[in-house]
Amino acid sequence: MRTWYKNLDWMTLLIWALLVCAGLVAIYSATHGPAREFLLLSVQRNFNRQLTWFGISAVLMLLIILTPARFIFRVSPLVYVVTVGLLVAALFFGREINGAKSWLYIGPFGLQVSELAKVGTVLLVARVLSANPAREGKWGYLLLAGATVMLPAALIVLQNDAGTALVFLALIPVMLFWSGTIPLPWMALLVTPIVVGYLYIVNPFLAALFSLAFSVGMMFVMRSKVFGSLAGAFSFGTLIMAFIALDKILQPHQQGRIRAFADPEKYRLTEGFHVIQAKAAIGSGGFFGKGFTNGTQTQLAYIPEQSTDFIFCVIGEEFGFVGAFVLLTLFGMLLIRMATLGTSAGFVFPRLFAAGVTGIFLVHVLINVGMTIGLMPVIGIPLPLISYGGSALLANTAMIAIALNLHARRDEFAIYTG
Repeated sequence: MRTWYKNLDWMTLLIWALLVCAGLVAIYSATHGPAREFLLLSVQRNFNRQLTWFGISAVLMLLIILTPARFIFRVSPLVYVVTVGLLVAALFFGREINGAKSWLYIGPFGLQVSELAKVGTVLLVARVLSANPAREGKWGYLLLAGATVMLPAALIVLQNDAGTALVFLALIPVMLFWSGTIPLPWMALLVTPIVVGYLYIVNPFLAALFSLAFSVGMMFVMRSKVFGSLAGAFSFGTLIMAFIALDKILQPHQQGRIRAFADPEKYRLTEGFHVIQAKAAIGSGGFFGKGFTNGTQTQLAYIPEQSTDFIFCVIGEEFGFVGAFVLLTLFGMLLIRMATLGTSAGFVFPRLFAAGVTGIFLVHVLINVGMTIGLMPVIGIPLPLISYGGSALLANTAMIAIALNLHARRDEFAIYTG
């Protein structure tokens, strides 16, 4: 227990620092190069603010690592309750920014509470699922874990931030799969709505064809007409919900983004403008890029939200394929390290927490990078540790720090959990 620091994963710490520094470089270029002339004063201050948040996050990282593992385990329900309470408070007292009412301000100081809620949610889901190691009465634990995720997701939807809510929903299949409490075919059912929904946006016929093939395939794999019928109900039900959502539930700007994803050229002067400019910036970077603060699309401010949601375009244009490849390699290494921290823990709680953090980072990277190159709809999800945003940097740093803590202090945690 006294030598926990010897178990600290310094490689993960190094990757975290490199990613944050890469983000600072990109934010500086997007706000302090020639682009400064075209940006609002509030946007020009993003670099200095992010630098301050980096310092705060580093202190938070140190404090969490020094905290006993048993204390983190004990306070996980409290952290969840506090963060959900902040989500509720944001509905009544929050400030609306970019259409989402998810910011709480105390004077000039503001926090995006939906980012903080990720920490509490992953902690509590890991604790709920780890409370049943014998897998007895597992359906009750599964339902409780699902409800733990659905509550903050629903509150975030009410805040008009559907993109962040999707990240929460992605936790359900990831953590259930890692917990080993649900068979693989049932996991396929949980993932099916994601696949069908994506295919429906690309081409409704492809979505219908996949739904039919999936239901028939599951019938033969499971040798059960009942299971095949259930698979068909899941997939075709998603088709119906996608149709209703696209025409009735989603707001006009959300519908426009989805239609622009399928045909950006048709909406090149409206919702498709983001994707077209993003692809032009990344494509013009070539192999080595145009150089720091020399990106044409970036410095003429053609890229919307270039220090936040579309910051990957800045890296792709100014540092080219090499820069983008190095960045994605760092993310890949981080994901592998996080998954390794969980599997080497030997105990359910740290393993599930690391799985949840891995899932959150993976979803963020896939969606953010995907939307900049036209493979995903634009839904306003930042690139972890890279995009400007103090709340996101704090939350992501806290999750990495907790995973490092549970791994480094695994002996202490083992004694506590018995």
